[in-house]
Amino acid sequence: MKRVYLEETSSTNDVIKAYLAGGENVVVCAERQTGGRGTKGRSFSSEKGGVYLSALTFYKELPAERAFEVMAHAAVAVCKTLSSFGISPEIKWSNDVLAGGRKISGILTENIVSGGFVKASVVGVGLNVSNPLKGLETIAVNMAELLPSPPPAEAVREKLIEELFSPTRFSDYLGYVKFLGKDVRVTEGERQYTAAAREILPDGRLLIEENGELRALSSAEIAIRW
Repeated sequence: MKRVYLEETSSTNDVIKAYLAGGENVVVCAERQTGGRGTKGRSFSSEKGGVYLSALTFYKELPAERAFEVMAHAAVAVCKTLSSFGISPEIKWSNDVLAGGRKISGILTENIVSGGFVKASVVGVGLNVSNPLKGLETIAVNMAELLPSPPPAEAVREKLIEELFSPTRFSDYLGYVKFLGKDVRVTEGERQYTAAAREILPDGRLLIEENGELRALSSAEIAIRW
């Protein structure tokens, strides 16, 4: 596996795509990003002191219908990394990682699909270690705030890379999801309503129950609050 270390870049996800033609697993890391982004085009604060990396992974036979496993695996890798340093994380469906009720990590997954199979994936991860969170204190948190003695960002980065390239199971993902069985507030288009979160299906959809009716929702369609 090839590793690339940068002091600063716009986005590690953008840089790593130059390696798609090589067919080799690659990790690109940066100390700081000037154009870090999350899902749905949102910006991701990427000041020095955090972990910012993208992992390019190639697959031989991963059916497209199992693409959610790529994102689930990344979320578990982040959670296992945090747990190894004494932090208890949880996954906010579908791909945010929280600690103490605030966001500590964001994940952006881009899959390359051809012929019904995922040929490769680019997984970008931003993990707050000791980076400043000015203006985001109510919604975000870093490891330094949660630990009496925060680890160096480099140590967290190396542990995260190790976990990203270690096997996980879907049951590991579910183990970090804490809101199932509880009521959640759903925003679906212009409509807002309360429903019970019942199950996360293997394809990543959330099964909810509203007025006795079960429905499966995609994360691309809704926002969840609890």
